[in-house]
Amino acid sequence: MTLHPVTRSYVAVAGSASALTETRGATLFAGGTDLIPLARAGVIEPSSLVDIKASTLPASIAVDDDEWTIGALVTLSELERHDEFTTEYAVVKDALGQIATLQIRNRATVGGNLLQRPRCSYFRDADVDCWMKGGTDCPAREGRNEHSALSGEHCVATQPSDLAAVWIALDAEVSIRCVDGSSRRVPVAEFLAPPTPERRSLHTLSEGEVIESIHLPRAGAGLRSVYVKAMDRAVWQFALVGVAATVRLDDDGSVVSARLVASGVGNTPLDFSEAVGSLVGADLTSDDVGRVAERTGDGLESLSENRYKVSLLRGLVVRALESLAS
Repeated sequence: MTLHPVTRSYVAVAGSASALTETRGATLFAGGTDLIPLARAGVIEPSSLVDIKASTLPASIAVDDDEWTIGALVTLSELERHDEFTTEYAVVKDALGQIATLQIRNRATVGGNLLQRPRCSYFRDADVDCWMKGGTDCPAREGRNEHSALSGEHCVATQPSDLAAVWIALDAEVSIRCVDGSSRRVPVAEFLAPPTPERRSLHTLSEGEVIESIHLPRAGAGLRSVYVKAMDRAVWQFALVGVAATVRLDDDGSVVSARLVASGVGNTPLDFSEAVGSLVGADLTSDDVGRVAERTGDGLESLSENRYKVSLLRGLVVRALESLAS
């Protein structure tokens, strides 16, 4: 394999978060667990790299009465080791424990995790001119697509982040530092979006903008949550399908509210909370869970080699919801 030169210019930024907006045209990175391999393989060719680990972007985990704030530079392993947070949100601990290897989790950051590029083999082949890289066609649509999204208007790559589905299920928001130095907060469900001809990415971060932090409302009483994932290898692999589920139960064990978000089936995580909403007032019996699982497959299309994902999705929904009933 030929290793391409990563960059013509490399600098580390130790200034304020607002100073990062002055590095226009450069490619920012923190852990670099996705960007550096892409550059070495020649898939992307950044003119310069800016290491932001030493910047003043937040790298802490804080909580108050209303919400948790997780800095963009917090590593996945640091978040995994935060007992107070992961006790409140078991779904996050479940997801983190199934992401790659400990070595990668020690480097990868919470902000960078949401900005991963597609894991589609066509996208990651420097010799393939796929749509996501500026080409005219998506070769996966008629080619090898067993790992692809079930459908997509322009591209059938899936969002590779396990935490993406989790954040959406928890109504998380992402705080973004804008080019003018101001900040804005956007629900993760809106921040992640299918690609368009004008924006060939799986997120809506604009050039010059930087993720600052993730914000989650406090869990409150009665919340149970879980993340389950199917892979084509036992460990260290991205999800074929992943399911993040939350339910809130009252003192009698009846469902007060429920969320269900799946990764691996769309360009971005698909929210099936309408289907799981039928559980409100029920007791998470096997019959009720089975009906919800069947509804999550309604209307889903497929490509030539990934129809199995519909059945896999339904099976994971059953596993997730039944685990929350016990």
